[in-house]
Order: sequence, then structure tokens, then C-alpha cells
Amino acid sequence: MAQFIKSKKFTGVSYSVLKNKDKSYYITYKVNNKHHRLHIGKQSEGINEAFCNQKRNEAINSIKFGDNSPVVKTKKRSKPFSEIAGLYFDYSEVHNKDYKNQFSRYEKHIQPYTQNLSIDDITPVLIEKIQMHKQKILAPKTVNHLIQIIGTIFNHAINREVIKIPNPTRQVKKMKINNERLRYLTLEEIKELITKVKDNEQLYLFTKLALNTGGRLSTIANIKKKDIDLENKIISLKDYKNETFYKGFLQDDIIHIIENRISTLKSNDYILLDGTNISNLDDLISRRMKPILDELFNKELDTRDFQNRVVIHSLRHTFASHLAIQGTPIFTIQKLMNHKDIKQTMRYAKLAPDSGRDFVNNLFK
Repeated sequence: MAQFIKSKKFTGVSYSVLKNKDKSYYITYKVNNKHHRLHIGKQSEGINEAFCNQKRNEAINSIKFGDNSPVVKTKKRSKPFSEIAGLYFDYSEVHNKDYKNQFSRYEKHIQPYTQNLSIDDITPVLIEKIQMHKQKILAPKTVNHLIQIIGTIFNHAINREVIKIPNPTRQVKKMKINNERLRYLTLEEIKELITKVKDNEQLYLFTKLALNTGGRLSTIANIKKKDIDLENKIISLKDYKNETFYKGFLQDDIIHIIENRISTLKSNDYILLDGTNISNLDDLISRRMKPILDELFNKELDTRDFQNRVVIHSLRHTFASHLAIQGTPIFTIQKLMNHKDIKQTMRYAKLAPDSGRDFVNNLFK
């Protein structure tokens, strides 16, 4: 028989400790001088003592006005979270270019915590629990994006008057992001990577384009034959983060690779496509590149060492970092990276040859 432990803070709230150390919460109240105990939910579902106290007060107040099943009634009225998530992603598929990335992260990282829960169950406590679990395996920026997805789902439903409750993510503090240290590849490491992928035409071209343009994964995966001007060595790029277009420049050593690749392609064909559905191309390249980057550069690094591990985005940092090392003006780097705010580019300024290093080295000599 379960042993019920009374809450020290709230009258009529109790819990039992399950075999897996989870807590199962209950409330008790009187109806016609008879005590009733009602199960509210588990701690792993985001339920806590304060939430139970709120439900108990609702029950007591409703009983006074003749409703003797308030909690059950409330739960029946509450929409499933999956329902408002579905409404948002139906909209997002048409209007949001980042739909694939958002939906993939929702399925992989959010849905396991929220399936079978109602919108009332998605509490700040549950969201903070997701934060706590995911920070062990994901970068802080990615964890913040997960919470942002939950918030966007709620805002979409609230703005369309599908639900009338506060957005619970507003009470959740974002994780701090440290962008001070940016891992980039040295010239020797670049040679190692090029040698490793050279036998795979798709990954070789992707790597060369990433290092040559600084484009993000989604940008490079969506390059078409018509975007390339071989005569002038210019390539048109789309920044899906900013929804803008910008120009990149092709070095001589990549020209002949692209010429061979696009010789049989039509104008609207994607140059990295190798018979795979374009909707999966980003993920495909990511899955193929990750083990290579891990083998070459991440062997002795903790999986949570996000500042030092090499990932696909490190190729973008490598492009900008070597521009800075060569003395490229910071505003030129901003243009080539398609940064909207110069603050994003200033992180590379410390790598410039005029950053003061020579003055320090000669100090007191």
C-alpha cells in the first residue's frame, strides 16, 4: 500500500514516492463530509506541490458553487499540447523556412517529454526539467532554441485565440551562452580534413564550399547550378537565418571541381544532391560529416565541451578566422559572412595581425 507524505507547505496536498524515485501527487478535499483523494500527476510530468494546491483550491471553490468534479472537468476542457503543436507546424510548413529544423528538434527533443500531456501540464517546472536534461548533451544555444520552439507553439495558439492561458516559457530563464572561444581549424587541420573527405565527391565539395564561402549548412545544401557564375568566380548564397541573399567568391582550386560536378546538371538542380530527397540533404550531410569531424578533432574532448569541439559550423568560423588572421578589414568580413550586426563580426577582430600582439611581444625588450 502506498505511503502518503503530507506537504509541509500546502494543506490537503500529499505525495507517494514510487520505485523509480518519481513522486506521485494527490489532493484531498471534502464532499458531503466525506474525504476524497484525487490523483493529479507525477513529478516527471511537471507536477509539483504548488500546482496541486492550485487544483485543490479550484476544486473547493467549485464545490461551493455546485460543481463536485472540478479537476476532472478542467482536464477535459484542456487541449492536448500535441494538438496546438500540430496547428503550429501545419502553419510553419508553409510560412517558415526553418520548418524542417524546428520540427526535427521538436520530435527528437520535446515530444518525448510532452506526449499525452495537456497544455495545462506544460508548466515552467516541466520546461526547466527539459532544460536540465538537454544541457547535458546539447549546447546552451540549442537548448534555448528548444524552449523557444515551445514558446512559439503557445504564442501561435494564443494569437489565434485557440487557447487563453499565459505562455509558460515566459517564466523560464534562458541559459547563458558563451561565444568567447570560437573553435576554428588550423591550416594543418584543414589539410587533414580535405584529405579525409577527398574520396567522397559530395562531402569534398561541401567542405570546399564551406571553407571557401563561410556559408552555413543550410546555405550550402541549397546551392543550385544557376547560383554559380564560373566566368566571374561568383556564387549566389541564401542566408536562411536572415532570409537574405549575398555573394561569395570562388577560389581557383574549387572551380574545376564545380565544373565537373555541374556539367550534367540542369539549371535548377542542387549541386550537392546525389539522388537523395532535398528535404533530407541537410541531415544527410550532417550525419556523414559528424563521425569524420569527431575522429579527426574530438577524440579526447568531452561531449559537452561545446567551445572546443569541432562541428560543421566550425567551418564557418574557420573561414572568418583566417580572413581576420590575414588582416582582412572587419567590415569586409562582416559583408562576406552576411552578418547583420557588426557585433557578430567583432569576435574575430582579436585574431587580426594589428590586434596588438606584436606590441605586447616587444614590450620591455
